[in-house]
Amino acid sequence: MSTKLVPTPGQTVGPFYGYALPFEKDNELLPPGFPGSIRLQGTVYDGAGHTIPDAILEIWQPDADGKVVQRTGSLVRDGYTFTGWGRGAVGNSGVFTFTTVNPGPTKPGAAPFISVALFARGLTNRLFTRIYLPEDTEALANDPLLSSLEPERRKTLIAHRDADGGLTWDIRLQGQDETVFLDFQ
Repeated sequence: MSTKLVPTPGQTVGPFYGYALPFEKDNELLPPGFPGSIRLQGTVYDGAGHTIPDAILEIWQPDADGKVVQRTGSLVRDGYTFTGWGRGAVGNSGVFTFTTVNPGPTKPGAAPFISVALFARGLTNRLFTRIYLPEDTEALANDPLLSSLEPERRKTLIAHRDADGGLTWDIRLQGQDETVFLDFQ
């Protein structure tokens, strides 16, 4: 007797339990007001253009000098140690915010970026993407990932510089101006 096995359907990411996942100052890679600190903010939108109020973002980045930090302490913020990692929940309005630094290039001429992982309802797996700084147009033009994309898609990965020096970058899961997501296999 031959039996054909059917794959088990995937499960969505979550639910997220408020008592287990967040930790104090999880979105503060540096304290607000710390010399060199900036605010990274944005909004997460679904395919219909509505905000998503219950997503979680994780970011990883080098420090302002482009060094990938290899220090412990990500879960216990001491106010001095920059670990290059943070996690932030999206608020009821769909807005996220981090206090961090402008990442430096990891090698001369490279475009500085922040790596992002997104967890949200309805996703069967987390999504990966990047946030690039807008200033160094030559480095952006030479970046292997950005140069492989059409100009309209490329702009979804480049943040906007705010008047106060911070960065604004929105995530769109589908539809018009859908954010470019990376596939790591």
